[in-house]
Amino acid sequence: MDRTGGNPGSTLYGYAAAYPCRGLQSRLQRRAIVVKHSTIGKLGIILVAVLWLTGCQTTYYAVWEKLGKEKRHLLKDQVEKAAGEQEAASEQFQDVLSRIKEMYGFSGGQLEEFYDRLKEDYEACEDRADSVRSRIDQVEQIGEDLFLEWEKEIEEITNQKLKANSRKSLQATRARFNRLEKAMARAESRLEPVLRDLRDYVLYLKHNLNARSIGALKKEADDIELEVSALLKDIGNSIHEAEEFVKHFQ
Repeated sequence: MDRTGGNPGSTLYGYAAAYPCRGLQSRLQRRAIVVKHSTIGKLGIILVAVLWLTGCQTTYYAVWEKLGKEKRHLLKDQVEKAAGEQEAASEQFQDVLSRIKEMYGFSGGQLEEFYDRLKEDYEACEDRADSVRSRIDQVEQIGEDLFLEWEKEIEEITNQKLKANSRKSLQATRARFNRLEKAMARAESRLEPVLRDLRDYVLYLKHNLNARSIGALKKEADDIELEVSALLKDIGNSIHEAEEFVKHFQ
C-alpha cells in the first residue's frame, strides 16, 4: 500500500506521514532514501533504522508495533545483536594482536607490507568498537523504555494477584538486565584504552618503520597484549550475561 500514491519509494515517506516526528521527513529527504519496488516490510525496516538514528523513539516503537514487534521483542533482538557484535569485536582484537606478534618475524622490505596490514586491522577494530557501542546504547535505551512502560501498565492492572505477579516478574527481569548492563559497561570501558594504545603503536610505526624501532616497541606490545586479554575476558563475561538474560527473558 502506497500512502502517498506516486513516487518510487514514496511509501517510505508515507510511513513518516503516518507516524509524525518533527523534522523526520526532511531528514529522510536529506539522506536521499528512495527505495524502488520494495515490500512494505523492507521499507519498514529501513524506516525504523532511520528513526533510531534520528532519535524519534516514539515513532520508532509505533512503526515496529505495526510490523508486529513490541518492546520486549526489540530488547531481546538487540541483546542478541549486541552479543554478536561483541563476539565479532573479540575476534578482530585477537587478529590485531596476532598481527603485532607476527611483526617480530618480519624484516627489511616486509615491514612496509606488515604496517599496511596492521593499519587495516586497527581500523577494523575501531569500526567494530563503534558497532559495539551503538548496540549497547540501543540495548540500554530500549531496556529503559520497556521497564518504564511495564511499570506504568502494572498500575493499570486491577486484579491484585496478577499485579503482584507482574511486579515480581519485572523485578527479576530488571535485576538480570542490571547485571547485563554492568557487564556491557565494563567491556565497553576497556575498548578506548586498547584502541588508544593501538593507535599510538600504529602512528609510531608509520614514521619509524625499521628493525630498531620495532625492537624498542616490544614493551608496548606486551602491554597491549595484557590489555587485549583483559578486554577479551570482559567481553566474554558480557556475552555470557547476554545469553543468560535472553534465556530467562519472556
